Amino acid sequence: MRKERTILITGCSSGIGYSAARTLLERGYRVFASARKPDDVERLRAEGLEALQLDLSDSDSIKAAVETLLDKTDGQLYALFNNGAFGQPGAVEDLSRQVLREQFETNLFGWLELTNLILPVMRHQGEGRIIQNSSVLGLVALPFRGAYNSSKFAIEGLSDTLRMELKGTGVHLSLIEPGPIESRFRANAYALLKKNIDMENSPFRDKYRGAEKRLQKEGHAAPFTLPPDAVVKKLIHALESPHPRARYYVTFPTYLFGNLKRILSTRMMDRILLKISGAENR
Repeated sequence: MRKERTILITGCSSGIGYSAARTLLERGYRVFASARKPDDVERLRAEGLEALQLDLSDSDSIKAAVETLLDKTDGQLYALFNNGAFGQPGAVEDLSRQVLREQFETNLFGWLELTNLILPVMRHQGEGRIIQNSSVLGLVALPFRGAYNSSKFAIEGLSDTLRMELKGTGVHLSLIEPGPIESRFRANAYALLKKNIDMENSPFRDKYRGAEKRLQKEGHAAPFTLPPDAVVKKLIHALESPHPRARYYVTFPTYLFGNLKRILSTRMMDRILLKISGAENR
C-alpha cells in the first residue's frame, strides 16, 4: 500500500490553487489548502478540505500555518505547491517603492520563507517535491506588468539556484509556467490598478484606459486561454514522476515565447511583445 502523500497548496481560494486542491484530494492525497482570507478558509473547510489561513505577506501567518500543518501530520510533508500570487499592473515609472515591495512580499519573499521552513522536513525524510507556479511572464516581459514580471523573473532565478543546491537530497524542484488561464487574476489586477496607480496623472493615461477595458472584459481576454486543469495535469506529473522536469510549459503562448526567446534577438523580441501589448490594450 502506497504511503499517504501530503501536500500544502497556497492560494486556494479560486483558480489554479482551488482546482489543484480538489483534484489531488480526489486522487488520494491529503491536501492542506491554504488561503489568505478567513472567509475563504471557512468555505474550503465546508467543502471537506483541510484548510489553513496563510498570508504570504505575513511571516507570523506563515510560521503559524506550518506549525499547525506539521502538528497534524506528525512532522511529515511530501510536497509544497507555491501558487499564491497576484499581479500588480502599471508602468514601471508609475510604481512606488511600497507597491513594488508588496508585490515581492507575496510573490517572492513569502514563497522563500515558506519553502525554507518546509525544506528541513523534506531533507529529514530524504524525499519531497517543491513545485513553483511561475508564468510565461517569468520568461518574457510585457509592458505595464513590470511588478509582476520582475517577481516572476526573480522566482525563476531563485528556483534554478535552489534546484541545483538540492541535488542528491531526494527533494526535487519544478517550475510550472502557465500562459493565460481562467481565474480571478484579471479582476484582482483591475482592483489593484485603481488602488495603486495614479492613471490620470500618468504619461500613459490613454494606454491605461485600454488596459481598464481589457481587465474588465467578460470571458477570455487573451487567445489560447485554458482552464486551471491544464496546470493541474503538469502538477501531477511533477508530483508523481520519478524524474520530474525542471520546467513545465502550459498553453500555446508559453511554448511559443519560450522557443522564440532562444532564437530571436532582443530587438526582434521587443518588436513582437510591443505589438502584442499595443493590440491587447486598444
